[in-house]
Amino acid sequence: MQDKKILCPSILNLPIMHIAEEVTKLDKTDMDIFHVDIMDGTFVPNFGMSVRELQMIREITDAGNKKLIDCHMMVMNPHRYIQMIAEAGADIIYIHPESELIPSATLELIQRHGKKTGLILNPSTSLEMVKDMLPITDYVMIMAVNPGFAGRSFMPYTRQKFVDLHTYRSEYNLSYHLVLDGGATKEVISDLYHNCGVEGFVLGKQELFFQEDDYETCINRIRLY
Repeated sequence: MQDKKILCPSILNLPIMHIAEEVTKLDKTDMDIFHVDIMDGTFVPNFGMSVRELQMIREITDAGNKKLIDCHMMVMNPHRYIQMIAEAGADIIYIHPESELIPSATLELIQRHGKKTGLILNPSTSLEMVKDMLPITDYVMIMAVNPGFAGRSFMPYTRQKFVDLHTYRSEYNLSYHLVLDGGATKEVISDLYHNCGVEGFVLGKQELFFQEDDYETCINRIRLY
C-alpha cells in the first residue's frame, strides 16, 4: 500500500507580518513538515527566509504539535551553514548538488549533525549526476519549476524524472522519500501520488494558501487527492 502523503506547506508563501500567526494555525492541522526556503541571491536570483524565521517556526512547533521542519538550501556552498541551520531547528536539510564542489561530503556533514539528508534535483539535474549519493539520501526533492520563486506552474516534462527516481529506488532497494516542489495542483498531486510513487508535496498557493477554506479543510481535502 502506498505511503501516506507527506504534506509540506511552503512558508515562503506567507506574508512576513503574519508568519507566526499562520504557522501556529498550520501547526494545529494534519500537515507534516514545514518547508523553509533559504536563498542567498547568488545560487538563485532571489532572497528567501532567514535563520531567525527558522528559529521562530521551531519555537512554535516545539510549543505545539512537534511538526518537522525542512530547510531548502538555495545557496552556494551550503556546507558553511549546516551547523547553524541544524542548531536553529531544521530536521531535514536539502542541498542542490550543483551548489557544492563535493556534495556527498555535505550530506555526510548533515548526518553528523543528526539530521535527515535531502538532495534537490532542478529541472536540468539528471539522475546520473546524483545516483551515487542516493544511498545516503533520506529525501529526494524534484523541482518541477525553476527554483527561486513561489507560485510557478508545473513543468510537464519533469514528470519523467519522478518516474525514473521511483523506478531506481525500487530496483536498488533504496528508501528515500520522493517529494515534489513546484506547481502542486490537485491534478499534479493526484497523478504523481497514484502513478509515480511520489509521497511528498510542497504546498503553495495552488491548493493551500489564499484559499476560501481554512488550512485544516484544505489539508484534509489534499489527503483525498
